[in-house]
Amino acid sequence: MTAAHAAVDRIGDHPDAADITLQRILEAFADPVRRSIVRQIANAPDDTACGTFDISVTRSTGTHHFRVLRQSGLIRQYYVGTSKMNTLRRDDLEQAFPGLLDALIAAANREAAAARGAGDAP
Repeated sequence: MTAAHAAVDRIGDHPDAADITLQRILEAFADPVRRSIVRQIANAPDDTACGTFDISVTRSTGTHHFRVLRQSGLIRQYYVGTSKMNTLRRDDLEQAFPGLLDALIAAANREAAAARGAGDAP
């Protein structure tokens, strides 16, 4: 077992790939904070530590959102030292629902771009 896999075992509520459901994916993605988290992970060059996300909620609320994303099967979390890292479960999701994750991320990116454009308006 690699160090990364051993670290994943410290976070025990990741669903098996076969147990990821469309219902839970869509429910998790419906929340704008969670869409932002998924979008930020998708657009980052590497896996992302929990404390580095641009989200406008308290730490405890952020923890809740990460838990919902993890339990839905959208993300996998693991530790590197004391940092909890986040990555998308692209392979599992692509196998279960081909094209869905890319479509959701593209929609979230368009939504964020539109919101930035609206914020620039007088």
